[in-house]
Amino acid sequence: MNLVRFNPRRTRSTINPFFDDFFNPSFKNAEYCTTSQPAVNISEKGDGYSISIAAPGFDKKDFKIEIEANQLKVSAEIKKEEEAKEENFTKHEFSTNSFERSFSLPKATKQDKIKADYKVGVLRIEIPKQEVEKSTPARMISIG
Repeated sequence: MNLVRFNPRRTRSTINPFFDDFFNPSFKNAEYCTTSQPAVNISEKGDGYSISIAAPGFDKKDFKIEIEANQLKVSAEIKKEEEAKEENFTKHEFSTNSFERSFSLPKATKQDKIKADYKVGVLRIEIPKQEVEKSTPARMISIG
C-alpha cells in the first residue's frame, strides 16, 4: 500500500489559491499575517490574581482600564502623525496602534482595590481577593 500526501488545494477548483487562504478562518494564524492582540499571563496567588499584559511601545497615559458589570476592560491606543515637507514633495504619514482585552472578574474580588503598574513594556494588574464567608458546619437539630 502506498501512502499519498493529502493536499486540500487540489480538491478545490479555484483560480488563485491565495484567496482560499484569505477566506479560510485560520488565516489569522498564517505566518504572513500579524495580530494586534498582546500576550497575556494570568496567575492566581493566595491573596489575589495577577494579570500581566505584554504591551511594549506604549506609555502609561495610553492605557485605559475600567470595570463594568464584573468585566475588567483594558485598552490602549497610540496615534502618531508625521509630516515632512521638502522642495518637491510633502510626506504625511499616520500610524495607529491599539488593542482591547476584556476579562471576567470572579465575584470574590475587591474591585475597589485593583492596582495597575506599567514598567518595561509590561502592564501588571493586581486584583486582590475578597474574604469569602465560611459557611457554618452542618449540625443536628433536636425536635422538642
